[in-house]
Amino acid sequence: MIDTPTDSALPACSPDTLNLGFLTIVQDGGGVFGGYLVTNAWGRPLEFRLSTAVQPNRVQQILYGPTLTQYLHAELIGKTLIEKTSVTPALVVTDSLPALGLRDLMAIPVVAVRTGQPDDGPEILQLTHVRSSVMLAYLAKYPGDKAAIDERLDRVDSAVDLAEPFARIREAVIEARKMGVTSRAA
Repeated sequence: MIDTPTDSALPACSPDTLNLGFLTIVQDGGGVFGGYLVTNAWGRPLEFRLSTAVQPNRVQQILYGPTLTQYLHAELIGKTLIEKTSVTPALVVTDSLPALGLRDLMAIPVVAVRTGQPDDGPEILQLTHVRSSVMLAYLAKYPGDKAAIDERLDRVDSAVDLAEPFARIREAVIEARKMGVTSRAA
């Protein structure tokens, strides 16, 4: 049984320590891998991590079934990248809806940036905030996260758009892979 964090377990953060973690998951011919950027409240980079590629085999695909994507995005890649960083974020922002499952594994609110307005069902709630040019989503089973997300985003510099860092992360991932960077890999 997995011990899931409760709403009351959300860590307190001061304006001096408000850091945001941005997690993206990329799939290419070599497998699935993640890029993770931690920024301060002004959007300046503090730490960057890149995971190694994961290529599930056919047996794993069969055994994990429909839970494989969430396992890869949240548990295997996302959690590992976050745990390996020296800077703890007050909020994790992802562009992968399956990575919202990170919230079940840690006491930090997780929000996904969205394009369009898909119907994700009752387990996913949507919200808007002035710090994001696109819709945001979070897990409905953590209703206290909405207030925590709003509070943290209200303290982020007004020039920051939550959707913007993902382009920087993808570009950095491409450059790091060209250079063969592995020393910062998870």
